[in-house]
Formats: sequence, C-alpha cells, structure tokens
Amino acid sequence: MTSATVYRRTSRCPRGYRTSETRCASGDAVCYHHRLRYGRCKRPRSVTAVTHDFEELRKFVAPEILFGDDARALCGAYAERIGMRRVLVVTDPGVTACGWVEPVLDDLAEHGIETLVFSDVSPNPRSAQVMRGASAYQEGACDAIVAVGGGSPMDCAKGIGVVASNGGHVLDYAGVDRVVVPMPPLICIPTTAGTGADVSQFAIITDEVNRTKVGLISKSLVPDLALVDPTVLRTMSAELTAATGMDAMVHAVEAFVSNASWEMTDNLALAAVRRIPQALPVCCTDPDDGPSRRAMALASLDAGLAFSNASLGAVHALAHALGGRLDASHGECNALLLGPVMRHNFRYVSHERLELLAEALGVSGGSYAENIPAWFDEFRASLGIYSEDQGTVLSESDFESIARTASVDACMATNPYRPSVPQLVEILHDALD
Repeated sequence: MTSATVYRRTSRCPRGYRTSETRCASGDAVCYHHRLRYGRCKRPRSVTAVTHDFEELRKFVAPEILFGDDARALCGAYAERIGMRRVLVVTDPGVTACGWVEPVLDDLAEHGIETLVFSDVSPNPRSAQVMRGASAYQEGACDAIVAVGGGSPMDCAKGIGVVASNGGHVLDYAGVDRVVVPMPPLICIPTTAGTGADVSQFAIITDEVNRTKVGLISKSLVPDLALVDPTVLRTMSAELTAATGMDAMVHAVEAFVSNASWEMTDNLALAAVRRIPQALPVCCTDPDDGPSRRAMALASLDAGLAFSNASLGAVHALAHALGGRLDASHGECNALLLGPVMRHNFRYVSHERLELLAEALGVSGGSYAENIPAWFDEFRASLGIYSEDQGTVLSESDFESIARTASVDACMATNPYRPSVPQLVEILHDALD
C-alpha cells in the first residue's frame, strides 16, 4: 500500500468558486477553477492535508476540447464566456501569412475583447522570446492569452503565462511541478497536427546559452480550451506535415511504452498509432483531403492526451538535447531517433504490449522487437525524412555532451529502462550516421 496526500478544498475565491486552502502571506486565495490569481503574493505558505492509502492512483488531465471544422470560429464566444477582456494573441509570422490570425482577431473584437498581437516566435522558441512576450503581456495590461499556431507559438504562450503569473525567468520553471501560481486563462488554436501542445501539460523552451531545450511540466500548463480545427491543416507544407505527423507518432509510441502508462493512455496511444500510417502519407501529398486531415487532427489529439498523462521517454530526451544543439526541427529529430531508441527500449517491453503495438501498426511476422523499429525507419523515410549525415557536423565530444544532457532530461524518468551515456551515444550514431 502506498500513501498519497489529498489537499482539502474548502474556501472560495471572490467569484464564489472553490479554492485551495493555500494562503499567501496576505491571506489571499488562489482560484484553481478559473486559474485566476487574486492578490499579489506568489508564494503559497502552507496547506492542511489528510492522508489516505491507495494501492494505485492514476490521474488524467485535459483541457476543454472543441473538435471539428471551423472550431476556431468560436474563439470569441468562448473567450467572452471565460471572462477574457484584453488578450495577448501569440502566433508567428508564418501562421499570420497563412491568414489564420486575422479572423481570430476579428472574432474576438466582435465579442468586445481587446487584443495585442505578439508574433516574435521562431521554431524552437527561445527563452528570450518568451521573456519579451511576458513583457508585452504586462505592459499591455492583458488578462488572458490566445495561441494560434503550431507547437512553437503554443509553447511560447505557456511560457509567457507562467512568467506573467509567477515572475522571474522562464527557465526558472524547467522541470516537473515547479510552477506555483496557475497561469492566466489560455485558449489554443493549433494549426499543425502533431505537437499536442494544445492539450498537454508540457512546454518546451530553448535555452540559448546552453544550446539545449528544457521542459516545463506542470498541470498548471494545461490550456483551458483547445479549439481543434482540421481545416487549417491544408496550408501546411509536405515537409511540415511529415515532421509534425511523426511527432504525433512518437508521442503515441513513447506514451504506450512509458512506465507510467495505464489503460486510458494506452487506448489513446493505440488509436493514434492506428490512424497515422493511413492518414499521414495522404496529407503529405494531398493537403486538401478532408478525411485524412481530420484523421491526423484526431491522431494528434489522441497522442497529445496520451503523452501528457503517461509522459515520454528517451526519444524526446535525446531530441531536446540534439535539437537544441543543432537548432533542428523537433519532429524530424524525433522521427530519426524513434527506430534507434526503440531497438533498445523494446528489450524491456513485454511481448504482449509489443503485439498490441504491432497489430495497431499492421506489422506482422518475425521478431516484433526488430521489425517494429525497422518499420519506423522505413515509414519516416517514405515521408522524406532522412538524417542527411547530420552526424558529420558533430564531434565525438558533441555526441557525448548531447547524451549527457539527455540522460538528465525529465522525460527519461518514464523510459522503460535507464540507458547509460554510452548507450545514448550509440543510439545517436545509429540515428545520425
């Protein structure tokens, strides 16, 4: 029997919603229902706890989700319902050029909501960009955030929200459960299918000084609302479609073999694994194919919810370190690493689970531990994702440095086994050489 601590929730915030008994020095409460902070104090002091015994306890966190064509058109109505008054809209130049931002701004205006646009977001968002966005949020007297874009704008928006509520520097919150005060209300409108940032409790930010990516992992980073609209996927290039789609595949596979997986995350992960092999190649060649777009949007949603609640593993740990070092596409790094990592991981995964994964992928015959990783390599190559000798730009000391950084990444905690640094170096060579 293990012991778990449950915190009583008895008091109420000024709007009448229940809050934690957590109190700041001034006696103000923190409202968890709407993620609104009352008062200025940012450091809860103490809580009253009761202890119960549980044989096993699993949790599942998710935002409110609205899925379907033109879901983004309801942003204004939902923002008004949440109580947003002045919104920082976080996006990037590419999404703006595709025409997806202006209608959102118009919709918010029709509901009486003022907007301020922050679009200084690059692929692999930098910590400095997050800090500039947080300054824009504070200087603009904003009270909420809407993210329109792929993983980079959504992760940047989460970082901005964390700093806006907690102060300090965004990298101060790298790691697990280091966010004390919930961020402002956040609506996400994803324009890619794969990152899962619209539903997850993760945000990945680039540490420019150390040339790596760090993960912020906290229930406080789960958006309030995800408006998942498959129609916006038609403006994605084939390269971006492939990279983000493989990101979704990696999310699903790592969640399924994670040592924190359970029945609910397994069902979601396998659903994504079944959809992606059929839908992703079609989306890459025909972005106007409605059923395939919808299938990939669903797969991204399923995989995002799965990994948010079962966490990830060595693929992402290595991709964070490698992508930060090379400033490379996260989805492509994941795609290159998936097969090599799983050749090692599958030695520690039961035959029964590998059989379920093989069935979902359509892989039959032979050794699953060998054939499934080979299938991953063939599939990403069929989508045009190759290493292109990226390993040649790295020295052996670079390989070891990347491996050491990955070995302490938070995602490594839920990998099926704990790989050594030499094993991680071997995996990197297998993926890149």
